[in-house]
Amino acid sequence: METTWAHQLRQAGLRVTRPRLSVLSVLAEHPHADADRIVTGARELHPSLSPQAVYGVLKALVAVGLARRIEPAGAPALFELRVGDNHHHLVCRSCGAVADVDCAVGAAPCLSPSDTAGFVVDEAEVVFWGLCSTCRSEDRQVLATGTPAQAQHHNRGGTRA
Repeated sequence: METTWAHQLRQAGLRVTRPRLSVLSVLAEHPHADADRIVTGARELHPSLSPQAVYGVLKALVAVGLARRIEPAGAPALFELRVGDNHHHLVCRSCGAVADVDCAVGAAPCLSPSDTAGFVVDEAEVVFWGLCSTCRSEDRQVLATGTPAQAQHHNRGGTRA
């Protein structure tokens, strides 16, 4: 995979560096990770890597379109490698789990505003909010027993895909 990332970095006009490869590796392993999780994971691969260097790598990857930054309301910014397909996200209101969902309708932008106000729209970002299946099950258990379940999937920021 590192060879592919090296090629993608070069194609995007970026030098291939150990910090960039470390961040890409973490993002591949943890879609929808927040910056703190990426810093932690990248430092496991490259211990001398500073948080500031990781932020710089993330900014560069987003700028050239190799990574995408999403910002669900009330949550830290999340990063992912799935780019260029105008997909959207499902976010659990309870635990913060994030899942990808394909475009609501057709090609980008898959939604059309009623008035563009002179803008040329090339992308629409949609976030669907609700409860994931695990949290719904826990809510049902609480209603039935009055006791919360002990779930381990609650991990805001480094959520499942």
